[in-house]
Amino acid sequence: MQNDKVKNVLDQILHAFESGQIPEAIKIAVFPIIDAQCSHWSFNNRLILFLNGTNDARGFHGWKEVNRSVIKGAKAIYILVPCFKKKVNEDTGDEERYLTYFKTAPVFRVEDTEGAPLSYEEIELPPLPLIERAKEWVINVKAVAGNTRYYGYYASTRKEIGLASPEESVFFHELAHAAHERVVGSLRDRDKSLKEIVAELSSISLCKIAGKTADATLGNSYQYIAHYASKLKMNPHKACLKVLAEVEQVINLIIYNDVNGASTIQPKQAQAA
Repeated sequence: MQNDKVKNVLDQILHAFESGQIPEAIKIAVFPIIDAQCSHWSFNNRLILFLNGTNDARGFHGWKEVNRSVIKGAKAIYILVPCFKKKVNEDTGDEERYLTYFKTAPVFRVEDTEGAPLSYEEIELPPLPLIERAKEWVINVKAVAGNTRYYGYYASTRKEIGLASPEESVFFHELAHAAHERVVGSLRDRDKSLKEIVAELSSISLCKIAGKTADATLGNSYQYIAHYASKLKMNPHKACLKVLAEVEQVINLIIYNDVNGASTIQPKQAQAA
């Protein structure tokens, strides 16, 4: 029975590779949004959380410790737990641990619990310009608790934008990823540096179009673009020129829902959205 459970967990990860979910899963697993116990789990177990649509999961007693309880009828998800044995190294005489097998442990998603607020608090999102476009594309936009390394994500397979910052520029960056995907198809095989430059340049432009001041973050945006441009062995100006055509299509799609900019929405309406 335990072997079957382990196989099911591994099959879930393998299926994610086959279905193309792994790139975005890796992005979020490497830089977990929340600062919780599960953020320190193994990489594979953080992948399992993502694939089950959550950023936080704990055992039944783990939730009790923070005064939350599992909702009746909720189904557990299973993570992998390594099991070790001890033996004495014949050469050194030191006692060592060695891995013998894996077992599974049931945990429950935070979405399947209720009770006291958690130590991390979700931000409250302000009214976001152009959020209606995300809704039209059936993309769920939600607030997530943040850390200093990661401020947002776009999960294509889950059709979800997670924001750990109330800044419009962060939302525009992630919305640009979603639009870019609609412009060129799957982003899975696109160069990461080019994708990030498209998203950040689109974000800066959308801030100005929507009448939002981006001056305070322009320096950060420049450094962000410069970082990815260097990976392409380009200066920021050349890198931006390289993606300019796609950026134009991304912006047109977000503002007008048409890559060619055939306006069904007047610019003033877009600014007030």
